[in-house]
Amino acid sequence: MSTENETLSKLRKNNNLSYFESIASGRKAYRKKHHYYWDEITQYCDYFSHRDISVLEIGCGTGELINQLKGKRKLGIDFSPNMIEEARKNASADTEFRVMDAENLAIDEKFDLIIISNVIGYLNDVEEVFMQLHKCCHEHTKLIVTYYNYLWEPFLNLSESLGLKKRTPRQNWLSRHDVKNLLFLSGFDVYRTSMRMLIPFNIPLISPLLNKYIAKLPIIRHLCVNIYDFAIPENRISKEDYSNKYSTSIVIPARNESGNIEDAILRLPKFGKEVEIIFIEGNSTDDTWQKIQEIAEKYKDTHHIKIAQQDGKGKGDAVRKGFKMATGDILMILDADLTVPPEDIPKFYDAIASGKGDFINGSRLVYAMEKNAMRPLNLLGNKFFSLAFSWLLDRPFKDTLCGTKVIFREDYLKLIENRSFFGDFDPFGDFDLIFGAYKLNLKIVELPIRYRERTYGETNISRFKHGLILLRMTAFAARKIKFI
Repeated sequence: MSTENETLSKLRKNNNLSYFESIASGRKAYRKKHHYYWDEITQYCDYFSHRDISVLEIGCGTGELINQLKGKRKLGIDFSPNMIEEARKNASADTEFRVMDAENLAIDEKFDLIIISNVIGYLNDVEEVFMQLHKCCHEHTKLIVTYYNYLWEPFLNLSESLGLKKRTPRQNWLSRHDVKNLLFLSGFDVYRTSMRMLIPFNIPLISPLLNKYIAKLPIIRHLCVNIYDFAIPENRISKEDYSNKYSTSIVIPARNESGNIEDAILRLPKFGKEVEIIFIEGNSTDDTWQKIQEIAEKYKDTHHIKIAQQDGKGKGDAVRKGFKMATGDILMILDADLTVPPEDIPKFYDAIASGKGDFINGSRLVYAMEKNAMRPLNLLGNKFFSLAFSWLLDRPFKDTLCGTKVIFREDYLKLIENRSFFGDFDPFGDFDLIFGAYKLNLKIVELPIRYRERTYGETNISRFKHGLILLRMTAFAARKIKFI
């Protein structure tokens, strides 16, 4: 350890009002005076917290943030004994506080969510703190790091000079690239970055308007004071370790797809621990249901097949019924029109089983399509929703309406519990899963596939009628995702 670090450690151990204690004291005073600013951070972090998860906050100060988050188990740590002593006075029953140095974590448990809020600017070694976090991470742990936008440095310095802001010890002003690079060097993958809050103090009517609506607009959002990086530990899992690890249930919704049922069985490769195939027929006018029964009987000795008819209408209803019947560790959707080739399904298994993502969405808009695979108006609509969702989800998103989507069954059960947040508004099921995955803070990954032309039947999509429904759902979701 360097001489400087030894000195800092002694100051901490002696519990003097050291450089670091002055930082903690400054944070405490700033939070009390600027509760409008800190309340926004707390509310946004709580948006991605849930009752059934465990939460760890690094640099919790007097515990205002973690005390207000949802969670079954919450732990806040800080190097300052004075801060922790005060945090314990107001601690909720499910929250624990400990005095601990972030550069030398002594924690034996793993957490689902770790938060570092406006602390990294004061850390002596940011990379070392990020490295220490691996002690508290399992393979699906999510990390939220909040920090100031470095473009605000001259304004905050001027505010201190004019006496409008309490002077704080000099800090590191890190750019988005700096923080992302430090996380990468420490073994974390940043999967989403959000920017929020144009005015960090409350001006009645003006601040709510600017911060809730204007601050979320393209280009303008880059001027916001707060940056949130969402990251997950990089999991380097070899194919040998995951190739037979998970069982998979593939739900195939089918309406007027009689000519594709047997091909769905014959063209689907074997992969993973076990593959369960679930056909859900819904309101067909041809002999699709008879064909499904025939194929299930024909291949019952070589394939694990379940069949059912949906009770309601729409693909979303069919998928939910199929997922309810499913027993696999991983849940998949394969449209019965087979425009997404069954031969590509193992790629989706590899992506989620290897830890590259928690929710895998197929993307038909990367490779060149076959000539009549998608009509021009459908393609135009997909491009529009691609731009809208990239803005909504704070990450590039090319294809919202690809039928093939993949999620762990465990995460889907949590999605069901949180479905009331958005409501039962999606007859197709695509937006329900995407928005639900976002609310659960899952890492969403798109997997490019080749989109094929139909070989049987006609599309069940009405371009104008269904396009209008999708547009209304997007506007509704903006209120629940963006304008919060």
